[in-house]
Amino acid sequence: MGSDGSPFRAARDGLLVDIRLQPGASRVQVDGLAVLDDGVTVLKVRVTEPPEDGKANAALIKLLAKAWKLPKSSLTLVAGHSDRRKTLAVAGEPAELLCDLQHWLAALD
Repeated sequence: MGSDGSPFRAARDGLLVDIRLQPGASRVQVDGLAVLDDGVTVLKVRVTEPPEDGKANAALIKLLAKAWKLPKSSLTLVAGHSDRRKTLAVAGEPAELLCDLQHWLAALD
């Protein structure tokens, strides 16, 4: 898990991203980073869709694909399908993705 201050972890075919999702929020946005009680750094994301029938998960993928300028098909939810804490796999070249997403994250501030 991302306990090094980053929600991003290199994987064989891309990156894994640790996320804390708030479904049913009043707005759709990325709130930056948070450190959970277990020390894991996560990307905090809010979506307006309810946590039913995968609607919030689909909204999460749509939001991040647009923000990261990636096709939705390159993002896959690999853990946390029915939990607020999620792990998202991002397909691509790990070093390039890591660089791009770290720049994106820095621009949020």
